[in-house]
Formats: sequence, C-alpha cells, structure tokens
Amino acid sequence: MATMTPELKQKTVSHDEWIQARKQFLAKEKEFTRQRDELSRQRRELPWERVENKYEFEGPAGKLSFADLFGGRSQLVIYHFMLGPGWAEGCPSCSYLADHFDGMTIHLANRDVTFLVVSHAPIAQIEAFKKRMGWRFRWVSSYGSDFNYDYQVSARPEEAGKGPVYYNYEMTEFPSQERPGLSVFYKNSAGEIFHTYSTYARGLDILVGTYNFLDVVPKGRDEAGLKHTMAWVRHHDKYAEGYYVDPKAEWEHPKVAASSHSCCEGEHAS
Repeated sequence: MATMTPELKQKTVSHDEWIQARKQFLAKEKEFTRQRDELSRQRRELPWERVENKYEFEGPAGKLSFADLFGGRSQLVIYHFMLGPGWAEGCPSCSYLADHFDGMTIHLANRDVTFLVVSHAPIAQIEAFKKRMGWRFRWVSSYGSDFNYDYQVSARPEEAGKGPVYYNYEMTEFPSQERPGLSVFYKNSAGEIFHTYSTYARGLDILVGTYNFLDVVPKGRDEAGLKHTMAWVRHHDKYAEGYYVDPKAEWEHPKVAASSHSCCEGEHAS
C-alpha cells in the first residue's frame, strides 16, 4: 500500500510520564462516552412520524410490502446503499460500510431488530453485485417506488443536474443521484409503521468498524491530504499489490453497465 504521510515522529517519554499522559486523556475519553450515552438517550426520545405511503419492494423471491421487511420483528434498520439503476457496481464507500454488516445481523435479530439494505437498482442488478462481493445480508430493491426519494437518498428525475439538493436536512451539493443514509422504523402490534430516525453523511461514521480501528492508530484515518474523503477506499476485491492512492483524485461516479444504459428510462414518467 502506498504511504500517504511521511514517517511519524512523536515525543518519547518514560513509562511513568506515559501513564500520566494516558490517564489525563482517559478522563476525556470517559467524558466523551458519557456525552455519547446522553446523546443516544435523547435520540430515543425524538418524536416519530407515521409512515403513510404504501411502499413496495422487491427481493430475490418477489414483491414485498414495507411490513414484510420487518421479518416478524418490531424494529427495522435500513442502510441506504448507493447502487443506482444501470450502475456497473455499487459505490466503493457504501461497499466499505457493507463489509461490516454480515457479522452483526444475527445479534441484532436477537434484540428484536431486523437489518437490511435497500438500493434503487433493480433486484437482478443487486443480486449480481451481492454475489460478486460475497455478502449474505438481506438486500432489496426500491426500484419503481418513491421510497428512496422520500428518504433523501435518490434524486428525482426532474432534479438531476440542477444544482443543490435536499440531503441531510438542508440544501447542499451532492455529486451523485444516489446518496448514502441509515433509516430506522418501528412497527406496533396494530401493524402501524413509524419512522423514528434517519442519519446521513458523517452521521454514518459510527457504522464503520474499520474507521474506529484507524482512529486509535498513530496515523489515524490518514485522509487529510486527499482531494475527497475515502479516496483511498476500494471494493475489497480491488486491493492489489499495485494499489496506489492518488491524493489529487476527484470523486468519480460509478460507471454505467454497457447493457443497462436504458434500464431506468421511463421510471416515474408521467
């Protein structure tokens, strides 16, 4: 792997001085943990909104209602994965996050939580990319539905190429028609579904286990000199001996598959 920063140099001290510095920083870490616990408590107290739209999804076995996605549980967490209609492959950054998903789904399931991934691409496209990456988590398509539009993770056809878009609860520039996010829902005993939380952009950091490990090593995430965050990230089947990080590289939109140039024409046409 190419080195992105020069060799590090840091003050070296005795063991006693190291322990003293570490304990001082530990006090700050504990305070941060308490603040995070309090923020999580306040998040759980946010008001809910009733989901009124009757969304339809498609999985490998066919059509699914929104209620079907819960899989018999009362809580549902959806990761909005950037894989648009006709794309040759999924977003590398979303794939970076998705590499962390498989191990946790069984644990969530036993805490009354269903986790799954939703993308705007048709299900055949999703299944092909999922197979390539070797993932096992549930992944369904919202193609033909307003679901992605309503939760800020896809641009409507009339919005394409027209400047700032509504994302992360404000008008902002975003380079792709597909956007990442996480949304949470609750279904009560009467079958009513409520939207309880959504987060986007840096709010997704907490999902990335690799980042949490990088945050504790001397070089950290090592992204300061990059043109865009995650410029170093590759699909896990694309890292190789010749792997190189170009600090000046711009974000590139995923390529469109040669056989899919018109796969989404006419969607929501009126």
